[in-house]
Amino acid sequence: MSDKTKIIEGLQTIVTNLAQQADGHEIQSRVFASQGLNKLADKYAEHASDERGYVKKCIDRIIDLGGEVKLQAKQEGPICKDALEFVKYDLQVSKDGLAWLAELVECAKEDLSTFAILSDYYKDEEGDMYWGEQQLELIKLIGKENWYASLM
Repeated sequence: MSDKTKIIEGLQTIVTNLAQQADGHEIQSRVFASQGLNKLADKYAEHASDERGYVKKCIDRIIDLGGEVKLQAKQEGPICKDALEFVKYDLQVSKDGLAWLAELVECAKEDLSTFAILSDYYKDEEGDMYWGEQQLELIKLIGKENWYASLM
């Protein structure tokens, strides 16, 4: 398999998975808003918007590379009523995704346009991972109830 084929397949994987992840974050945003966790709701709504931006960039890049963009099905994802459980889940998604994404970034290092898109996306995901870790540390320091209160 050529690097170009691997890159196109990787970009398609991002399109498929990240589009669903953006929808999941939008749904979680509304769940958190209904619970009065407005800061968390705003964070995840913004996160969903950012993810949709990366989906568009990946779609455009697949087209630029001569690939065929697909609308692929994805398995159902969880929706959590407990914000802490969702932060833990989302943190693990970031950790797992970064390991895979690092390999794709490496594969694209000679395709500077794709490399730039993937590097930016990697940095964004890394920031999400650090935020999740920070929230778990904050909960250890101030307690779960105070953490929830800080999100209102």
